[in-house]
Amino acid sequence: MTSRVLCRVNRLLDQAAESRPVLGLDTSTSIASLAVIAGGRVAASLERPATSHGAALPSAVDDLLGAAGLSIRDVGAIAVGTGPGSFTGLRIGLSYAKGIAMASGCALVGVPGFDAMALAALERNNIIEGRLVCVVVDARKGEVYAALYRVVADGLEKLSEELVIALEHLASRITEDVMFIGDGRAKDAAALVASRGHRVAVFDTGMLDLRGVCVAALGGARFARGETDRAASLEPLYIRTPEATFKPTSKNPAGLGTEGVWSIERKNSFGSI
Repeated sequence: MTSRVLCRVNRLLDQAAESRPVLGLDTSTSIASLAVIAGGRVAASLERPATSHGAALPSAVDDLLGAAGLSIRDVGAIAVGTGPGSFTGLRIGLSYAKGIAMASGCALVGVPGFDAMALAALERNNIIEGRLVCVVVDARKGEVYAALYRVVADGLEKLSEELVIALEHLASRITEDVMFIGDGRAKDAAALVASRGHRVAVFDTGMLDLRGVCVAALGGARFARGETDRAASLEPLYIRTPEATFKPTSKNPAGLGTEGVWSIERKNSFGSI
């Protein structure tokens, strides 16, 4: 069972105030969300729809840093959303962040994307203390990615790890009023839970303009505590195995080579929550 508190953005910014600037980016959806925090405030932020994150991300970062009056040499750490979400988007975001960290020497910090989404929704909504919050994103194959949080006095308590689950099974396990955050599948989950007599609300990911800010703030607080990641070991949070992986015809006893080796499908349930 997971239980940890995610502080609100203003507290996270205070925690990172004495650190060097932190660049945050999330490419888990079709909209890239980026921000820079420095000196305990949000120096700049932007969102940019992209048909190809690989092509659009470098110019977006240049524009962001320009708006903040900074160069890449000023950045002390780069925080990147690790997912779950679009497999391609995650790979591009992680690869870009690792490349910047290796080239500039700045620190690298991975941030679970659902944590940033849930925190962004809390910042944009007056969600009452004690309310259950559920992030839901389409995982295809009749399933969704999901994670549970509860609003507490200082932010959000994370109740579950990210998981992949059938929508009907998810809805059947929610037995109280809840706020859903996510894409169209969040609306489907809300309809199922509402049909059981519970009050629901839905906050669409398209409205989460603070997603990059929250990635930067969460990453900045970790950076201030000295909690950074190694480029060689930071991995996307796929939850299930990507289909676009190399599949060798023979066994690989050395465990070398492919994403499929380390990205093992995890079929979880809410039984342990």
